[in-house]
Amino acid sequence: MTVTYSLHVSKARLCGFAKLLTRWRGSIYKLLYREMLIFVLLYYFLLVLYRFILNDESRVTFEKLAIYCEAFTDLIPLSFVLGFYVTIVVGRWWQQYLAIPWPDKCCMLISTYVNGADERGRVIRRTLARYLNLMSALTFQAISPAVKMRFPTLDHLVEAGLMTKEEFQVYDAVLMTHGKWWVPAQWFGSVAARARREGRIKDDILFKHLLDEMHVFRGNCGLLFSFDWISIPLVYTQVVTLAIYTYFLATVMGRQYLDPKKDILVMK
Repeated sequence: MTVTYSLHVSKARLCGFAKLLTRWRGSIYKLLYREMLIFVLLYYFLLVLYRFILNDESRVTFEKLAIYCEAFTDLIPLSFVLGFYVTIVVGRWWQQYLAIPWPDKCCMLISTYVNGADERGRVIRRTLARYLNLMSALTFQAISPAVKMRFPTLDHLVEAGLMTKEEFQVYDAVLMTHGKWWVPAQWFGSVAARARREGRIKDDILFKHLLDEMHVFRGNCGLLFSFDWISIPLVYTQVVTLAIYTYFLATVMGRQYLDPKKDILVMK
């Protein structure tokens, strides 16, 4: 989850950025405190076991195992694996943000290009803008849990005024295996073409410009839907998870503070 913190570092003051380390919401502490607690408990369990429970012969075996685990951690390219994975995740996250469909530009073109101060002209402009919002709502309904809670079913979209009952029947009659979020784009094109035939859109150049902007909006909706549909390859996540957990399990044993009186050589 992304948490905004820009306001807290908007001014140059003493320890301004250092105060961010004390934030809990959205922090690495909140994300990893359970794993950190398990790591510390395991580390001190082995420490107590080595210092107070094992006999001399068992301690020698423990020390050899600790030396082996310490050498094993050098074989795991953790920096490379994490750098590769984080680059993919952050790049994908930023691309999703850039793909968020904003209806403002297209609505401005609707207001500018679709003429008519009469009731029909206003209805056409409102309908075109509503189709844009409906398309984005259907997209977010499929990919966002928060929007899904707000609009659990299509009936809720009808109640909110984003879709009429007649449009609901037409939409429900479209048989598709995957998402049907693109259907309002078809309706948008039909209404815009009717407005062009009625002369409410001045010429074909303006008509094309309006449709091109709608296609950009539709493309962003499709890109967000694809991001949710096609995840990062599972093998990448598995490799990173195995590398990290194996590394820290090895460090639980390999980073133990052994008896300093003994001349323990690091195993090559």
